[in-house]
Amino acid sequence: MVINVILNGKKIQKDVEPDQLLLDFVRECGCCSVKRGCETANCGLCTVWMDGRPVLSCSVLAVRADGHEITTLEGLQKEAKEFGAFLSNEGGDQCGFCNPGFIMNVLAMEKELSDPTEEEIREYLSGNLCRCTGFVSQSRSIQKYLQYKKTEEGGKDA
Repeated sequence: MVINVILNGKKIQKDVEPDQLLLDFVRECGCCSVKRGCETANCGLCTVWMDGRPVLSCSVLAVRADGHEITTLEGLQKEAKEFGAFLSNEGGDQCGFCNPGFIMNVLAMEKELSDPTEEEIREYLSGNLCRCTGFVSQSRSIQKYLQYKKTEEGGKDA
């Protein structure tokens, strides 16, 4: 079946098998930030955005993406670099394997939730697993990043 998607701003038309996962599709298209982890939609490593909303690409068929806009970390380099600096400064990047999916969800949360509490942040990111840390450094990095963004936005209004 031929599908048409916009992948990171680029129109793509590609023939896919009916059972091909979105994860495999985006990796075939060169988006290596999307990782294969648990294959049970429990770890968050395969997170991509479909029409601006996070989805687990290991549990979505590529044919479901037909006519939709798919964004991976490759399509969010500026935003990812900005948050990644906070993650690194707090020691939250450790081995880095979970970072792409984690960053995708943090950036989606930033767009979706206005001034989230620590509990809302934990709940939003509950599907992201990291074997290296206890999420303390990641939590600090998110709090500092969101505070920075709030300060930055406040400066634009002044």
